[in-house]
Amino acid sequence: MSRIAENLKRIKADLPEQVQLVAVSKTKPNTAILEAYEAGQRVFGENKIQEMTHKYDALPKDIAWHMIGHVQRNKVKDMAPFVALIHAVDSLRLLTEIDKQAKRNNRVIPCLLQLFIADEETKFGLSEEELFELLDSAEFKALNNIKIQGLMGMATFTENQDQIKQEFSTLQLIFEKVQTYNHLPNVACDTLSMGMSNDYQIAIGCGSTMIRIGSTIFGERNYELNK
Repeated sequence: MSRIAENLKRIKADLPEQVQLVAVSKTKPNTAILEAYEAGQRVFGENKIQEMTHKYDALPKDIAWHMIGHVQRNKVKDMAPFVALIHAVDSLRLLTEIDKQAKRNNRVIPCLLQLFIADEETKFGLSEEELFELLDSAEFKALNNIKIQGLMGMATFTENQDQIKQEFSTLQLIFEKVQTYNHLPNVACDTLSMGMSNDYQIAIGCGSTMIRIGSTIFGERNYELNK
């Protein structure tokens, strides 16, 4: 068994049944992704649309590609034919572009709305107030080719586990509010994506249903490949 296969087996052995694992394959070569694929992994996350598109073209077509990075609107058209889930949607303008490109491809594209929960200015996301303003807007209600599958967020990168837990718990509470909200045809809200290699166990304890793990599966990244 390869190192990647062993890492996947170890991680999945500890995951509750309801938690989906996204293997973060950004900067990783196709050979590494195929090792994970052969070990049974089918969901992979990328943060650059061009890199994801190249991998989609080269790798097995039953892979579900998740876009987990910050999305530029002018690049949406490149992934619209195949992307399985877009994680980091943080504006109505971006949603409108995704809807437009999904319609061109005769698809409904699942999306997660990103909430800003961290004590870090470098992270993106909507505030709780902005989230509900978006959901209440006429413009949002008119979007027929997207589906809000749930929410996602990233905690502060810190050793303070109490802070991480507090931030994830905040997101969980917002998620529960959306679930009990007046549901619209383009809102499902059954996915809460939070937790990465350094904090996914805390996230699961706070109700996460989807975790994004890269280095714990594939090893440290070579960012030179991503320049």
